[in-house]
Amino acid sequence: MFEKIMNKMMMSIMNNMMDYMWKRMMEEPYTENLFSMVTIMQKLSPRAIIEAGMRAESGKPIERPLGTYNILSEWNKILLNPVHLYRLPTQDGVEINTKTVIGPKAKKPLKLEIPILITGMSYGGALSLKAKIALAKGATMAGTATNSGEAPLVNEERQAAKYFIGQYNRAGWMNNHEQLKELDAIEIQLGQGAQAAAPMGMSSHQIGEDLRKAKKLKPGEDAMIHTRLSEMNQPSDFIKVVKNLKNKYDVPVGLKFCATHYLEKELEIAVKAGIDFVVVDGAEGGTHGGPTTLEDDVGLPTLFALSRTVRFLERVEVKDRVSVIASGGLTTPGHFLKAMALGADAIYIGSIALMALLQAQMAKALPYEPAPQIPLYLGKFKEDLDIEEGAQHLAKFLKSCIEEMKLTMYSLGKSDLAQLDRSDLVVVDKNLSDVLGVDYAGYLPKVRKIEQKNQYIYPSVMSEEKEEDFRLH
Repeated sequence: MFEKIMNKMMMSIMNNMMDYMWKRMMEEPYTENLFSMVTIMQKLSPRAIIEAGMRAESGKPIERPLGTYNILSEWNKILLNPVHLYRLPTQDGVEINTKTVIGPKAKKPLKLEIPILITGMSYGGALSLKAKIALAKGATMAGTATNSGEAPLVNEERQAAKYFIGQYNRAGWMNNHEQLKELDAIEIQLGQGAQAAAPMGMSSHQIGEDLRKAKKLKPGEDAMIHTRLSEMNQPSDFIKVVKNLKNKYDVPVGLKFCATHYLEKELEIAVKAGIDFVVVDGAEGGTHGGPTTLEDDVGLPTLFALSRTVRFLERVEVKDRVSVIASGGLTTPGHFLKAMALGADAIYIGSIALMALLQAQMAKALPYEPAPQIPLYLGKFKEDLDIEEGAQHLAKFLKSCIEEMKLTMYSLGKSDLAQLDRSDLVVVDKNLSDVLGVDYAGYLPKVRKIEQKNQYIYPSVMSEEKEEDFRLH
């Protein structure tokens, strides 16, 4: 009885409120009408309004976590080509090879069990030590590598990682022999997709004692990341940096940079320097928190940058010795397969790796704080992160992705991820077909060469001439 009375009272209150609001919206002029906020948000978007308020409050650049909302890489317009008779599907029971090699021509190539790697997210500048250890442990369980990010070598992280890639960085925190000799690959970091090569800093009052010691900062000294490496005053200096590192260390030496419309010109210098791998970091790349203009309006989308990088390396005939790691906004097994079919040898993941690592642990922050408050160095819940649980969940996520990729390989009629190429793709957009050099779904497959017999086949019932006529009409 009491419940019915309460329900009736609540419905009566709600009815009166709805009547009042509806009457106002129907009768008041637009300039006084609350409904005007709907049209305002359609024009400006809730994001623009909130970010304008943040700028108006602080008067400083605002930093948005995990990168841009503006995803321009149209992976959803690319599909993989299964086979039935043109080529038989791979026999079930056949083992699908998932191994990859970074820097195959280096003295000590980096050989991994899977091609999905954990990208550079730095201790202190981005993540807590607990988060870095969890990422390293999860990567080790899955047989892959983790990356230091722009940070010094941290013993706990290095010990947790079987394969460790360290960034030779613009702050200089890992640019000495004692740290470089501990690495399985050296990644020269000239920029990243979410922040390009802009100078970044961390105030001294935000830096804990352990981080201060690791970065060898004086009390009161801010942590600064500069726009350039200290030894680079002109583009040709990069060649000296690479040759110096390759002369001292046997591991692969590579370049990471923010994907740019000038990438072929920059890659020309990098190839001349003798790099063993290149990380092409697209504009959709994540970050712990970056200025929104750098996240949203700078650089090339990952899809276009990857395609151009691979085609340039093929054109100058070095793709067999220069590995390509695709990075920036890749989140699903489908993304990974498509990127590899376009020529990537491996994939870097960051934001999605953190989400997998946190899994149910997000509840420790939600709904009071956003989930990134758990893994971030300055996060309010960083001490609540369970390292072992996070590592297990990351490893399971990577295993799940690989198993899905294997299943897809059976349907493509292939037995090795390294066998993927553009012929395994089709696109549903004509312009994208031309840009990527991938068949358009509305036309018949292109002529392909049979290398062994030095003949050409046309996998269609139409002749080449008829197909051309079909296109024209």
